[in-house]
Amino acid sequence: MSTIRFQALREASTRKPLHFEETEKKSILFGSNVFNAKAMKQYLTSEAFKAVQGAIQHGTKIDRKIADYVAMGMKEWALSKGVTHYTHWFQPLTGTTAEKHDAFFETSYDGSDPVEKFGGAQLVQQEPDASSFPNGGIRNTFEARGYTAWDPTSPAFIFGTTLCIPTVFISYTGEALDYKTPLLRALTVMDDAATEVCKYFDKNVKKVTATLGWEQEYFLIDRSLAKSRPDLMMTGRTLLGHTSAKGQQLDDHYFGSIPTRALTYMRDLEQECMLLGIPVKTRHNEVAPNQFELAPIFEETNLAVDHNCLLMDVMEKVAERHDFKVLFHEKPFKGVNGSGKHNNWSLATDTGVNLLSPSKTPMSNLQFLTFFINTIKAVNDNESLLRASIATASNDHRLGANEAPPAIISVFIGESLTKVLAELEGVTTGKLSPEEKTDLKLNVVGKIPDLMLDNTDRNRTSPFAFTGNKFEFRAVGSSANCSNAMTTLNAIVAKQLRDFKVAVDTLIDEKGMKKDDAIFNVLREYIKQSKKILFEGDGYSEAWEQEAAKRGLSNYKTTPEALKARASKQALDLFAELGIMNHIEVEARYEIELEEYTKKIQIEGRVLGDIARNHVIPTAIRYQNNLIENVRGLKEIFGKDFESVSKEQIAIIKQISAHIEGINTKVEEMTNERKKANQLTDAQAMAEAYCNKVKPYFEVIRNHCDKLELLVDNEMWTLTKYRELLFTK
Repeated sequence: MSTIRFQALREASTRKPLHFEETEKKSILFGSNVFNAKAMKQYLTSEAFKAVQGAIQHGTKIDRKIADYVAMGMKEWALSKGVTHYTHWFQPLTGTTAEKHDAFFETSYDGSDPVEKFGGAQLVQQEPDASSFPNGGIRNTFEARGYTAWDPTSPAFIFGTTLCIPTVFISYTGEALDYKTPLLRALTVMDDAATEVCKYFDKNVKKVTATLGWEQEYFLIDRSLAKSRPDLMMTGRTLLGHTSAKGQQLDDHYFGSIPTRALTYMRDLEQECMLLGIPVKTRHNEVAPNQFELAPIFEETNLAVDHNCLLMDVMEKVAERHDFKVLFHEKPFKGVNGSGKHNNWSLATDTGVNLLSPSKTPMSNLQFLTFFINTIKAVNDNESLLRASIATASNDHRLGANEAPPAIISVFIGESLTKVLAELEGVTTGKLSPEEKTDLKLNVVGKIPDLMLDNTDRNRTSPFAFTGNKFEFRAVGSSANCSNAMTTLNAIVAKQLRDFKVAVDTLIDEKGMKKDDAIFNVLREYIKQSKKILFEGDGYSEAWEQEAAKRGLSNYKTTPEALKARASKQALDLFAELGIMNHIEVEARYEIELEEYTKKIQIEGRVLGDIARNHVIPTAIRYQNNLIENVRGLKEIFGKDFESVSKEQIAIIKQISAHIEGINTKVEEMTNERKKANQLTDAQAMAEAYCNKVKPYFEVIRNHCDKLELLVDNEMWTLTKYRELLFTK
């Protein structure tokens, strides 16, 4: 078996960078394979173009007759680019994207008159089988019908020879079975709530858009080396493997010169992204060896989420051309940094204003503070729900591992804005005197831009940090669909803005306060109520854990713990009140996420047991047999004195036996615990059993295996080692 490892190493060491040439400027390529406004103007009637733009900008419905014209234009555009098939591209609750390809080609009933056909009915709706996708008990297996419905706010695109139409995915009875539907609802609610609050400051604002800029971290591993590791191929991470003597301790990879093969891959990937309208802008080495990052220009949140999902698909396909395997797992290697997907979130008006960006005028800064403080208050009141939105089996390995934020949700705003909030907290209850109002606006609110110049520190240990003109949700995992986090964040902020509007209007209508007085009064109370969530220090310290507990903040270190907040009364009421998800949809997601956690730990347990018993133990025994033969030979030569001569070999033989016994015993015990867990019928109980009873065996078994890796002859060891996986460029 060791021949597989060494064959993989030979292949990897002889790789040459794939020849790649950039034929056009990025600005020319950008969006070439997207049915965007430019393509629509060329292929649609003016009436159809206006209808699609109305749907994008105002959410208006498109008449079925108009949909026929849109489909006709979309088909002609696609055929002009060599497309043969179309698909409704959607995001089921599997964590990946889904598609079913249908040919444009059709014939008449007798097989004659072949034609390329695609009408409004095919554009607007399809009926894929919903029974095999996760549904959390919403549908029985025999109730298979589900529908995909066109989302005109995210443009169709061509990938390969297929026209991909972004869609939502719902059950026959109307419940959302995907990530996109709740996100679209949350964004609509956010638009309505934020627009109403904006009218306090600018009556011309008619729309507020939530924006997102994700940062995608990932590992690139040579494909041959990855294939030689069953754990990497089956689970996305290494379940065993001794850490390399050199890891990331020299900090020589971060922002270093990008390896040639990796750079060629990135250039190829960026060209594909340009064609698909994904505005990637930044690329660099990350902290761990063979770890990298790319980031785009900010976009409207729904489109940004679609682009991130598409990007991960494209990354894997392009990697095949370059003989790489892309790893999105949050912690593929022990002892080096894992990967996240920082979600940079903000709000923008149709008048061109970033609502989370300080300005030069006191009135604009009061608007900034309104949205800034309301966001903090939303996180304060819903921190456990926000934690649940990023809870997965893979992200559990990363959170709090001295490279990523801890599992405790807190908000970092920096020293300057902390001082501003302290000043605002001292606002007089009720009506402000003219002197106080002037002092407040000129000396506190008016000076925010100056203060912000010095507010450049970045707290890497904060899961939710203000970074100048946006909030950065740093706890989102690399493999995650951004929708989960963004649906929750936009929902809680929208609810908070609604409550703020009611509170301010009540002071104006019932207390006779002026608008600014009412706003300052409400913001002052929010600052007082949100103090527990603000933290400027080291999120990794034990002192913070103790302090957070005193403040009453949750500290859910495992997914089964964290997910309870998904099905809490607070969450059920929140999503139902906003019309984002009904109780059935929320509870279904809770069940699905618990089942996904259980299945992932179950798979890892099975793979670990298989590798430990079928790779590690046989290899250790073969090496042990060599040592035994060596001891026998020494006995023949030295007779009764052989023990002193062979004591080191005998010691290693005993160590190997002890580790083999440890592996066998613990794998057996783990298997028994897995069988017990499988008997449970409650999803929460089963997930907790896998978390607390099965998973603890992983580290014990791994420790025995890793010790054997150090003892066994390198030539005999079958599994590609960390030094080879991480330092083969």
